[in-house]
Amino acid sequence: MTIAVLGSANAVSRGQTKPADKKEEPPVRVVLAGLVHGHAFGFFDQFQKRTDLQVVGIAEADHQLTAQFAKRYGLAPGLFYSDLEEMLKATHPQAVLAYTNTYDHRRVVEICARYGVPVIMEKPLAVSFEDARAIEKAARAGKIQVLVNYETTWYRSNQAAYDLVHENAIGEIRKIVVHDGHQGPKEINVGPEFLAWLTDPKLNGGGALFDFGCYGADLATWLMDGRRPDSVTAVTQQIKPDVYPRVDDEATIILTYSHAQAIIQASWNWPFSRKDMEVYGQRGYAITVGRDTVRVRLPEKQEISADAKPLEKTKEDSVSYLRAVLLGGMKPEGQSSLETNVIVTQILDAARQSAATGKTVPLAGTQ
Repeated sequence: MTIAVLGSANAVSRGQTKPADKKEEPPVRVVLAGLVHGHAFGFFDQFQKRTDLQVVGIAEADHQLTAQFAKRYGLAPGLFYSDLEEMLKATHPQAVLAYTNTYDHRRVVEICARYGVPVIMEKPLAVSFEDARAIEKAARAGKIQVLVNYETTWYRSNQAAYDLVHENAIGEIRKIVVHDGHQGPKEINVGPEFLAWLTDPKLNGGGALFDFGCYGADLATWLMDGRRPDSVTAVTQQIKPDVYPRVDDEATIILTYSHAQAIIQASWNWPFSRKDMEVYGQRGYAITVGRDTVRVRLPEKQEISADAKPLEKTKEDSVSYLRAVLLGGMKPEGQSSLETNVIVTQILDAARQSAATGKTVPLAGTQ
Protein backbone atom coordinates (compact mmCIF):
# COMPACT_ATOMS: atom_id res chain seq x y z
CA MET A 1 0.00 0.00 0.00
CA THR A 2 1.22 3.45 -0.90
CA ILE A 3 -0.40 6.83 -0.71
CA ALA A 4 -2.18 5.95 -3.93
CA VAL A 5 -5.16 5.49 -1.62
CA LEU A 6 -5.17 9.29 -1.44
CA GLY A 7 -6.12 11.78 -4.13
CA SER A 8 -4.36 12.00 -7.46
CA ALA A 9 -5.11 13.62 -10.79
CA ASN A 10 -6.11 10.27 -12.24
CA ALA A 11 -8.40 9.45 -9.33
CA VAL A 12 -10.56 12.55 -9.66
CA SER A 13 -12.78 11.19 -12.41
CA ARG A 14 -13.03 7.69 -10.96
CA GLY A 15 -16.60 6.45 -11.20
CA GLN A 16 -17.81 9.77 -12.62
CA THR A 17 -18.09 9.03 -16.34
CA LYS A 18 -21.32 7.57 -17.67
CA PRO A 19 -21.18 5.61 -20.91
CA ALA A 20 -22.66 7.64 -23.76
CA ASP A 21 -25.05 4.89 -24.80
CA LYS A 22 -26.34 4.12 -21.31
CA LYS A 23 -30.05 4.84 -20.93
CA GLU A 24 -31.19 6.94 -18.01
CA GLU A 25 -32.78 4.73 -15.39
CA PRO A 26 -36.18 5.77 -14.03
CA PRO A 27 -36.23 7.60 -10.71
CA VAL A 28 -36.65 5.63 -7.50
CA ARG A 29 -40.09 6.34 -6.05
CA VAL A 30 -39.77 7.10 -2.35
CA VAL A 31 -41.90 8.38 0.49
CA LEU A 32 -40.90 10.08 3.72
CA ALA A 33 -42.07 8.83 7.10
CA GLY A 34 -42.03 11.86 9.35
CA LEU A 35 -40.48 15.31 9.14
CA VAL A 36 -39.53 15.94 12.79
CA HIS A 37 -35.91 14.97 12.20
CA GLY A 38 -33.94 18.09 11.27
CA HIS A 39 -32.11 16.18 8.54
CA ALA A 40 -35.34 16.20 6.53
CA PHE A 41 -34.51 19.78 5.57
CA GLY A 42 -31.06 18.61 4.48
CA PHE A 43 -32.65 15.91 2.36
CA PHE A 44 -34.75 18.38 0.40
CA ASP A 45 -31.92 20.91 0.17
CA GLN A 46 -29.56 18.28 -1.27
CA PHE A 47 -31.78 15.97 -3.29
CA GLN A 48 -34.98 17.75 -4.33
CA LYS A 49 -33.73 18.52 -7.84
CA ARG A 50 -32.20 15.12 -8.54
CA THR A 51 -33.77 13.35 -11.50
CA ASP A 52 -32.98 9.85 -10.16
CA LEU A 53 -35.34 10.27 -7.19
CA GLN A 54 -39.06 11.02 -6.98
CA VAL A 55 -40.87 11.80 -3.73
CA VAL A 56 -44.41 10.48 -4.05
CA GLY A 57 -45.63 10.92 -0.48
CA ILE A 58 -44.88 12.35 2.96
CA ALA A 59 -46.50 11.02 6.14
CA GLU A 60 -46.51 13.59 8.94
CA ALA A 61 -49.28 14.29 11.45
CA ASP A 62 -48.01 17.77 12.42
CA HIS A 63 -49.86 20.02 9.97
CA GLN A 64 -47.90 23.10 10.98
CA LEU A 65 -44.70 21.28 10.05
CA THR A 66 -46.09 20.02 6.74
CA ALA A 67 -47.20 23.55 5.89
CA GLN A 68 -43.67 24.77 6.58
CA PHE A 69 -42.15 22.19 4.22
CA ALA A 70 -44.80 22.78 1.57
CA LYS A 71 -44.10 26.51 1.52
CA ARG A 72 -40.30 26.23 1.68
CA TYR A 73 -39.94 23.59 -1.04
CA GLY A 74 -43.05 24.19 -3.14
CA LEU A 75 -44.53 20.77 -2.34
CA ALA A 76 -48.00 19.90 -3.63
CA PRO A 77 -50.72 19.39 -0.97
CA GLY A 78 -51.51 15.97 -2.42
CA LEU A 79 -48.13 14.65 -1.31
CA PHE A 80 -49.03 14.79 2.37
CA TYR A 81 -50.64 12.07 4.48
CA SER A 82 -51.33 11.90 8.19
CA ASP A 83 -50.73 8.16 8.45
CA LEU A 84 -47.81 6.03 7.21
CA GLU A 85 -49.88 2.93 6.45
CA GLU A 86 -52.45 4.92 4.50
CA MET A 87 -49.63 6.46 2.46
CA LEU A 88 -48.04 3.08 1.69
CA LYS A 89 -51.35 1.74 0.40
CA ALA A 90 -51.90 4.79 -1.78
CA THR A 91 -48.42 5.30 -3.22
CA HIS A 92 -46.75 1.86 -3.45
CA PRO A 93 -43.22 3.28 -3.06
CA GLN A 94 -39.94 1.49 -3.70
CA ALA A 95 -38.49 2.72 -0.40
CA VAL A 96 -39.33 4.66 2.75
CA LEU A 97 -37.04 7.37 4.11
CA ALA A 98 -37.58 7.71 7.86
CA TYR A 99 -37.27 11.16 9.39
CA THR A 100 -39.04 10.40 12.65
CA ASN A 101 -37.60 10.46 16.15
CA THR A 102 -35.39 7.45 16.89
CA TYR A 103 -37.96 5.78 19.15
CA ASP A 104 -40.38 5.50 16.22
CA HIS A 105 -37.90 3.66 13.97
CA ARG A 106 -39.14 0.30 15.21
CA ARG A 107 -42.76 1.15 14.41
CA VAL A 108 -41.84 2.44 10.94
CA VAL A 109 -39.88 -0.69 10.06
CA GLU A 110 -42.54 -3.05 11.41
CA ILE A 111 -45.22 -1.33 9.30
CA CYS A 112 -43.04 -1.19 6.18
CA ALA A 113 -42.05 -4.84 6.58
CA ARG A 114 -45.72 -5.85 6.36
CA TYR A 115 -45.88 -4.13 2.96
CA GLY A 116 -42.49 -5.36 1.78
CA VAL A 117 -41.04 -1.84 1.48
CA PRO A 118 -37.33 -1.21 2.28
CA VAL A 119 -36.42 1.51 4.76
CA ILE A 120 -33.48 3.89 5.08
CA MET A 121 -33.43 5.91 8.30
CA GLU A 122 -31.32 8.59 9.88
CA LYS A 123 -28.86 7.39 12.48
CA PRO A 124 -28.98 5.71 14.94
CA LEU A 125 -30.96 2.55 14.29
CA ALA A 126 -32.87 2.40 17.58
CA VAL A 127 -33.08 3.64 21.16
CA SER A 128 -32.43 0.18 22.64
CA PHE A 129 -30.92 -3.18 21.78
CA GLU A 130 -34.38 -4.69 22.24
CA ASP A 131 -35.78 -2.42 19.53
CA ALA A 132 -32.80 -3.12 17.27
CA ARG A 133 -33.44 -6.85 17.49
CA ALA A 134 -37.16 -6.27 16.82
CA ILE A 135 -36.23 -4.26 13.70
CA GLU A 136 -33.93 -7.08 12.61
CA LYS A 137 -36.71 -9.62 13.12
CA ALA A 138 -39.25 -7.54 11.17
CA ALA A 139 -36.82 -6.97 8.31
CA ARG A 140 -36.14 -10.68 8.06
CA ALA A 141 -39.85 -11.57 8.15
CA GLY A 142 -40.74 -8.95 5.53
CA LYS A 143 -37.66 -9.72 3.42
CA ILE A 144 -36.80 -6.02 3.25
CA GLN A 145 -33.56 -4.08 3.40
CA VAL A 146 -33.06 -1.71 6.33
CA LEU A 147 -30.29 0.88 5.93
CA VAL A 148 -29.00 3.51 8.33
CA ASN A 149 -27.71 6.84 7.03
CA TYR A 150 -24.73 8.54 8.69
CA GLU A 151 -23.20 11.68 7.24
CA THR A 152 -19.74 10.21 7.90
CA THR A 153 -20.42 7.19 5.67
CA TRP A 154 -19.97 9.44 2.64
CA TYR A 155 -16.66 10.97 3.81
CA ARG A 156 -13.76 10.21 1.49
CA SER A 157 -11.41 10.62 4.44
CA ASN A 158 -13.00 7.77 6.39
CA GLN A 159 -12.81 5.43 3.42
CA ALA A 160 -9.13 6.33 2.97
CA ALA A 161 -8.44 5.46 6.62
CA TYR A 162 -10.32 2.18 6.21
CA ASP A 163 -8.30 1.34 3.09
CA LEU A 164 -5.02 2.05 4.87
CA VAL A 165 -6.03 -0.41 7.58
CA HIS A 166 -7.34 -3.13 5.30
CA GLU A 167 -4.41 -2.94 2.90
CA ASN A 168 -2.19 -3.43 5.96
CA ALA A 169 -0.38 -0.13 5.37
CA ILE A 170 -0.40 0.88 9.03
CA GLY A 171 -0.60 -2.59 10.58
CA GLU A 172 -3.24 -4.09 12.84
CA ILE A 173 -5.41 -1.54 14.64
CA ARG A 174 -4.41 -0.76 18.20
CA LYS A 175 -6.44 2.37 18.97
CA ILE A 176 -9.32 4.30 17.42
CA VAL A 177 -10.32 7.74 18.69
CA VAL A 178 -13.47 9.34 17.26
CA HIS A 179 -14.66 12.89 17.93
CA ASP A 180 -18.20 13.88 16.99
CA GLY A 181 -20.37 16.76 18.10
CA HIS A 182 -21.05 20.48 18.10
CA GLN A 183 -21.97 23.28 20.49
CA GLY A 184 -25.33 21.66 21.28
CA PRO A 185 -28.67 21.41 19.43
CA LYS A 186 -30.16 24.42 21.19
CA GLU A 187 -27.00 26.44 20.67
CA ILE A 188 -26.97 25.78 16.90
CA ASN A 189 -30.70 26.61 16.69
CA VAL A 190 -32.21 23.35 15.49
CA GLY A 191 -35.96 23.50 14.86
CA PRO A 192 -38.33 23.21 17.83
CA GLU A 193 -39.77 19.88 16.64
CA PHE A 194 -36.22 18.45 16.40
CA LEU A 195 -35.06 19.88 19.75
CA ALA A 196 -38.13 18.51 21.53
CA TRP A 197 -37.30 14.87 20.86
CA LEU A 198 -33.48 15.18 20.87
CA THR A 199 -33.76 16.22 24.51
CA ASP A 200 -36.26 13.50 25.43
CA PRO A 201 -34.53 10.39 26.87
CA LYS A 202 -37.31 8.10 25.63
CA LEU A 203 -37.47 9.40 22.06
CA ASN A 204 -33.69 9.85 21.56
CA GLY A 205 -32.33 7.16 23.88
CA GLY A 206 -30.16 9.75 25.62
CA GLY A 207 -28.57 13.04 24.69
CA ALA A 208 -25.12 13.40 23.13
CA LEU A 209 -24.49 9.73 23.99
CA PHE A 210 -26.93 8.54 21.31
CA ASP A 211 -26.95 11.60 19.05
CA PHE A 212 -23.19 11.58 18.46
CA GLY A 213 -21.92 8.42 20.14
CA CYS A 214 -23.52 6.42 17.35
CA TYR A 215 -21.03 7.80 14.80
CA GLY A 216 -18.02 6.46 16.65
CA ALA A 217 -19.68 3.13 17.42
CA ASP A 218 -20.53 2.76 13.73
CA LEU A 219 -17.04 3.65 12.50
CA ALA A 220 -15.32 1.44 15.08
CA THR A 221 -17.53 -1.55 14.22
CA TRP A 222 -16.83 -1.01 10.51
CA LEU A 223 -13.08 -0.67 11.01
CA MET A 224 -13.06 -3.77 13.23
CA ASP A 225 -14.84 -5.84 10.54
CA GLY A 226 -18.15 -6.17 12.36
CA ARG A 227 -16.72 -7.46 15.63
CA ARG A 228 -18.51 -6.72 18.86
CA PRO A 229 -16.28 -5.18 21.50
CA ASP A 230 -15.42 -7.31 24.51
CA SER A 231 -16.58 -4.58 26.89
CA VAL A 232 -18.17 -1.14 27.00
CA THR A 233 -17.44 1.53 29.61
CA ALA A 234 -19.01 4.98 29.50
CA VAL A 235 -19.13 8.22 31.44
CA THR A 236 -21.76 10.87 30.77
CA GLN A 237 -22.23 14.34 32.20
CA GLN A 238 -24.70 17.18 32.23
CA ILE A 239 -22.37 20.12 31.83
CA LYS A 240 -25.34 22.35 30.94
CA PRO A 241 -28.18 21.00 33.15
CA ASP A 242 -30.03 24.29 32.80
CA VAL A 243 -30.16 23.76 29.01
CA TYR A 244 -30.47 19.95 28.93
CA PRO A 245 -32.06 18.91 32.23
CA ARG A 246 -33.29 15.48 31.04
CA VAL A 247 -30.37 14.10 29.03
CA ASP A 248 -26.58 14.00 28.96
CA ASP A 249 -24.71 16.58 26.91
CA GLU A 250 -21.24 15.02 27.23
CA ALA A 251 -20.27 11.36 26.79
CA THR A 252 -17.11 9.28 26.51
CA ILE A 253 -17.34 5.60 25.57
CA ILE A 254 -14.44 3.14 25.76
CA LEU A 255 -14.65 -0.09 23.77
CA THR A 256 -12.14 -2.86 24.35
CA TYR A 257 -11.24 -5.55 21.82
CA SER A 258 -8.74 -8.37 22.23
CA HIS A 259 -5.87 -6.31 20.78
CA ALA A 260 -7.35 -2.84 20.41
CA GLN A 261 -9.26 -0.04 22.09
CA ALA A 262 -11.72 2.53 20.75
CA ILE A 263 -12.47 5.82 22.46
CA ILE A 264 -15.64 7.59 21.35
CA GLN A 265 -16.03 11.22 22.35
CA ALA A 266 -19.56 12.55 21.83
CA SER A 267 -20.32 16.11 22.81
CA TRP A 268 -22.81 18.92 22.78
CA ASN A 269 -20.02 21.10 24.18
CA TRP A 270 -17.45 21.42 21.39
CA PRO A 271 -16.65 25.05 20.53
CA PHE A 272 -17.13 24.09 16.87
CA SER A 273 -18.81 21.28 14.95
CA ARG A 274 -16.47 18.36 14.29
CA LYS A 275 -16.54 14.84 12.87
CA ASP A 276 -13.08 13.33 12.69
CA MET A 277 -11.17 10.27 13.84
CA GLU A 278 -7.73 8.89 14.52
CA VAL A 279 -6.76 5.32 13.66
CA TYR A 280 -3.47 4.02 15.06
CA GLY A 281 -1.97 0.77 13.82
CA GLN A 282 1.13 -1.14 14.82
CA ARG A 283 3.24 0.71 12.23
CA GLY A 284 1.49 3.94 11.35
CA TYR A 285 -1.59 6.09 11.65
CA ALA A 286 -4.35 7.81 9.71
CA ILE A 287 -6.06 10.92 11.02
CA THR A 288 -9.09 12.23 9.15
CA VAL A 289 -9.52 15.97 8.73
CA GLY A 290 -13.08 16.78 7.77
CA ARG A 291 -14.78 15.14 4.83
CA ASP A 292 -11.95 14.93 2.29
CA THR A 293 -8.50 15.10 3.89
CA VAL A 294 -6.29 12.57 5.69
CA ARG A 295 -3.05 12.95 7.59
CA VAL A 296 -0.99 9.79 7.28
CA ARG A 297 2.25 8.54 8.71
CA LEU A 298 3.67 5.28 7.41
CA PRO A 299 6.72 3.31 8.61
CA GLU A 300 9.97 5.29 8.25
CA LYS A 301 8.11 8.19 6.64
CA GLN A 302 7.22 11.70 7.71
CA GLU A 303 3.56 12.60 8.15
CA ILE A 304 1.85 13.81 5.00
CA SER A 305 -1.53 15.45 4.47
CA ALA A 306 -3.44 14.79 1.26
CA ASP A 307 -6.92 14.75 -0.23
CA ALA A 308 -8.58 11.34 -0.25
CA LYS A 309 -9.62 9.94 -3.60
CA PRO A 310 -13.29 10.16 -4.64
CA LEU A 311 -15.67 7.45 -3.55
CA GLU A 312 -17.25 5.04 -5.98
CA LYS A 313 -20.33 6.61 -7.55
CA THR A 314 -22.66 4.18 -5.77
CA LYS A 315 -21.22 5.30 -2.42
CA GLU A 316 -21.13 9.06 -2.91
CA ASP A 317 -24.30 9.74 -0.89
CA SER A 318 -27.30 8.04 0.65
CA VAL A 319 -29.50 8.28 -2.46
CA SER A 320 -26.85 6.80 -4.75
CA TYR A 321 -26.33 4.00 -2.25
CA LEU A 322 -30.05 3.34 -1.94
CA ARG A 323 -30.40 3.14 -5.72
CA ALA A 324 -27.49 0.68 -5.92
CA VAL A 325 -29.14 -1.55 -3.32
CA LEU A 326 -32.65 -1.36 -4.79
CA LEU A 327 -31.84 -1.41 -8.50
CA GLY A 328 -28.34 -2.83 -8.70
CA GLY A 329 -28.72 -5.61 -6.18
CA MET A 330 -25.79 -4.37 -4.12
CA LYS A 331 -25.56 -6.09 -0.74
CA PRO A 332 -25.51 -3.55 2.11
CA GLU A 333 -22.38 -3.75 4.21
CA GLY A 334 -20.28 -1.65 6.52
CA GLN A 335 -21.56 1.56 8.07
CA SER A 336 -25.06 1.48 6.54
CA SER A 337 -25.88 -2.19 7.05
CA LEU A 338 -28.42 -3.52 9.49
CA GLU A 339 -25.92 -6.04 10.86
CA THR A 340 -23.44 -3.31 11.78
CA ASN A 341 -26.11 -1.10 13.29
CA VAL A 342 -27.58 -3.79 15.52
CA ILE A 343 -24.10 -3.96 17.08
CA VAL A 344 -23.94 -0.15 17.22
CA THR A 345 -27.21 -0.09 19.17
CA GLN A 346 -25.98 -2.82 21.49
CA ILE A 347 -22.90 -0.67 22.20
CA LEU A 348 -25.02 2.44 22.87
CA ASP A 349 -27.40 0.51 25.11
CA ALA A 350 -24.46 -0.91 27.07
CA ALA A 351 -22.89 2.56 27.28
CA ARG A 352 -26.09 3.98 28.74
CA GLN A 353 -26.14 1.15 31.28
CA SER A 354 -22.48 1.66 32.14
CA ALA A 355 -22.90 5.40 32.64
CA ALA A 356 -25.91 4.81 34.90
CA THR A 357 -24.25 2.14 37.06
CA GLY A 358 -20.62 3.20 36.96
CA LYS A 359 -19.66 -0.33 35.87
CA THR A 360 -18.14 -1.82 32.75
CA VAL A 361 -20.61 -3.87 30.69
CA PRO A 362 -19.16 -7.06 29.16
CA LEU A 363 -20.31 -7.95 25.63
CA ALA A 364 -17.91 -10.78 24.83
CA GLY A 365 -19.86 -13.87 23.76
CA THR A 366 -23.17 -12.02 23.33
CA GLN A 367 -25.29 -12.17 20.19
